[in-house]
Amino acid sequence: KPERQILGPASLVGLCLAQVCCSLDALCSRRTDGSMSLIWAPPFPQEMADQLLHMMATKGLLNDTTIGIFRNCKELRLRRASIRCSPVSAEAFHLALCPHRLQELDASWVSGSLSGANVISGLASNKECRSSLQKLSLNGLQLDWQAVVVDKGVRVGFSSLQGLRALNIANTDLTDSVLEDICTLPQLESLDISCSAISKLTALLECKNTLRSLTAHRLRQLDMSPAKLLFVLSQLHVLRHLDFSDDHFAVDDSDGRDGDETMQQLLEGSPHVLPSLVSLDISGRKRITEAAVRAFVEARSGLAFLGLLATGVSSCEVLSSQKNLKVRLTGEANEEQVCEALRRYRDRECFIREALIHLYNLTMDIDTPQPDMLKLVLRVMQSHPSSLHVHLVATACAFNLTTQDLAEAMPVSLLSSTVTQLLYTMKTFPNHQQVQKNCLLMLCSDYILQDVPFDKYLAATLVINWLSSHEDPTLQRMAVAVISILVAKVMTLLTYCALNVFIMKQLLAIVQQKAMVGVVDSTLKFALSALWNLTDEMPAAARNFIECQGLELYEEVLESYCTEPSIQQKLLGLLNNIAEVEEMQAHLMEEDLLEHILSLLQDSQVEVGVRYFAGGILAHLTSRPEAWTLDEELHTTILKQLHASIMTWTHMDREMVSYRSFRPFCPLLQTCQPSGVQLWAVWAMQLVCSQNMSHYSSMLEKEGVTELLKALAAHPDTHSDIKGLSESILSMAEQHQSHSGASNNHAGS
Repeated sequence: KPERQILGPASLVGLCLAQVCCSLDALCSRRTDGSMSLIWAPPFPQEMADQLLHMMATKGLLNDTTIGIFRNCKELRLRRASIRCSPVSAEAFHLALCPHRLQELDASWVSGSLSGANVISGLASNKECRSSLQKLSLNGLQLDWQAVVVDKGVRVGFSSLQGLRALNIANTDLTDSVLEDICTLPQLESLDISCSAISKLTALLECKNTLRSLTAHRLRQLDMSPAKLLFVLSQLHVLRHLDFSDDHFAVDDSDGRDGDETMQQLLEGSPHVLPSLVSLDISGRKRITEAAVRAFVEARSGLAFLGLLATGVSSCEVLSSQKNLKVRLTGEANEEQVCEALRRYRDRECFIREALIHLYNLTMDIDTPQPDMLKLVLRVMQSHPSSLHVHLVATACAFNLTTQDLAEAMPVSLLSSTVTQLLYTMKTFPNHQQVQKNCLLMLCSDYILQDVPFDKYLAATLVINWLSSHEDPTLQRMAVAVISILVAKVMTLLTYCALNVFIMKQLLAIVQQKAMVGVVDSTLKFALSALWNLTDEMPAAARNFIECQGLELYEEVLESYCTEPSIQQKLLGLLNNIAEVEEMQAHLMEEDLLEHILSLLQDSQVEVGVRYFAGGILAHLTSRPEAWTLDEELHTTILKQLHASIMTWTHMDREMVSYRSFRPFCPLLQTCQPSGVQLWAVWAMQLVCSQNMSHYSSMLEKEGVTELLKALAAHPDTHSDIKGLSESILSMAEQHQSHSGASNNHAGS
């Protein structure tokens, strides 16, 4: 898949090119073969044409159809072309790219029918390319050398591209004979033949006077004795970088013993062998000794890099004891070595897995923010989108790096990218419990859920899907916690969840499961909070709740948790939401239920928070006498007790509830309502307004509540208790508006 980068602020050129990418259909016409052609375009600056091609590839927009715009070599002149990971056929490649005078081409991991042979024959067909092309990457491509075309009776090979200086043919079906052809290139300086089927390196002697960099990672079919191999390497007089690392996880017929012995001899040998060498990578070579490393380091004062990951010798004393030693290391001895490994081995899964395991151990008790470390973890996840091994450990590292207060010290853009990647991981590995747990652990953060931008709709959907098919108590608790916070944040998500009967059933099942054993834990509380949020001003959700037998369950839980005010408050809060919906009120007309709620209202030993919601239910149900179906004496008693009980309530400093709207209060504020109904409504509004008037000030005015309060305060039959609270709310609103007006005037002066 195209690699996703962590970007800083976009440049103007980048923004313009992104707009071109988004508008290709409008900007292009179609040729008879279906390919695109720009209707009109000025000659692009050459570098900009390269950038456009690269952006199309990284955004996943490049294919046989869209690559057609580059057939016009006058307006779009390419020099450094990248079609990495794009589905491009041989024919489209020939028509669109081969006419350009290319200096560089990256055709790594192309997923169309394009082969290495197609690339070479196509480039060689352009006489200018034969001399201009300096850098070529065919990493991960099938060379298919038997299918290469013949030009006037002569087989076309790599040697036809006489200007080549750097060639990457890692992860290909490279053969010894093709390597021989490559090594005749007169200017070859850098060669990567990693993970290929090469059996001999003797051909390298042909370019011993030009080759400066050789990458030969995991050559598992190499068939040369240590003595012969060392002889060939020793003849590469100008070689500065040698990567002869091995995949220590691989299990096959060869165990890499000959390669290990060769590197051991190289380390112990004379500095006159490979005298120009400044960089050596032997990571994964398990038979290297500390003594050999010590000898090599002490003899090479100009050494700049040494790769020792998964060798067991990266903590060699000489690497830390020599003060003048300025060499970058990959290994597992400390954070610096591990992070260097994550930077250098980004495309090598075997080393990334190893480095991440060590990083996880190093970050278990981390107490300072490490954004650069998190960035590295994110990038390797992006580089290995389908590797379970990488994502399993990387998600654990991401949690370690963002746990507790560490997340708040991270750049928000980095956290946003990380969470987006975690959601991709959850989607990619839906049935792997530990991966899901790691992702949920990081997501289950108030700061991340509240303040970090990401696709909250997708997050909730993934979490809900997980919840539906797993019953692990720890994961269940975290999943419900995430859902309960997200549904309160995103209105579209709230609407979706409210209308989704399946989600309602899942949450009710959790409540029932917990209630059966009588536990009070965060899972139960989060589930109750989520259900409360879902039914807030959502008649459809209230209907789903009733149809899913939620009311019967809540009646049972209300009685069984009679000594748990935190649970009672959430239960009554939801029933209050149902009582606000006129067509649902009939379902609450049960004498036993209302008498129980009335007993809670009257009990002075019960917390005010519980009595508040009990009063709300009763106020809504008694506000419509025409809908009352129970005994009239109960109706009268409720109204009388409402007024008497509310007057004993003490003011609460903590915010107990918040309202999206005051609309449900409007019917209760009518001058014709009984005083108990009116009193509950004005007491509730006075409470929340005194705690957060900046939130409710505009709501009072827009929803017509201010006029209702004025009418109440002015009406001769309004009880003095209600008049006092109404005037208090109006006074707070007036003071807030005056203060806001003064602040605005001051700011504008």
